[in-house]
Amino acid sequence: MKSKVPVIIGSIFAAYLAFVAVVVLVYEPTPEDMDWEDRQAYNNEKITEMKLGLPLAQVTSLLGKPDFSEAKTSDDASLMVLFYRTRHGKSDGETTRDECTPLLFKNDKLIAWGEDTYQQYLAAAIQG
Repeated sequence: MKSKVPVIIGSIFAAYLAFVAVVVLVYEPTPEDMDWEDRQAYNNEKITEMKLGLPLAQVTSLLGKPDFSEAKTSDDASLMVLFYRTRHGKSDGETTRDECTPLLFKNDKLIAWGEDTYQQYLAAAIQG
């Protein structure tokens, strides 16, 4: 009488391989689950694909939690700047604003991004 142990072990191993294959092919980590290098590359890629007018909720859903943020009201508008890491400065274990791309929102709509955008926001903050 033959033992069924090799068949059982083989079946368990095949099921395990199928599970691993599904996880590897289907699972996409959220930005928060990525290491800093992968998140930095991901942020760069996604920011280049963005269009003006995107809602704040859609941007944060796509990019995750920002590294830094600032907000203020100016006249009858609310302004918000979210900073996402997009470049490497120095290897000190800390993300700094100069390693980030600022995204500017007015009334929860994306109106600009980039360093010039942040300077415009600062000028509006001084005037407002």
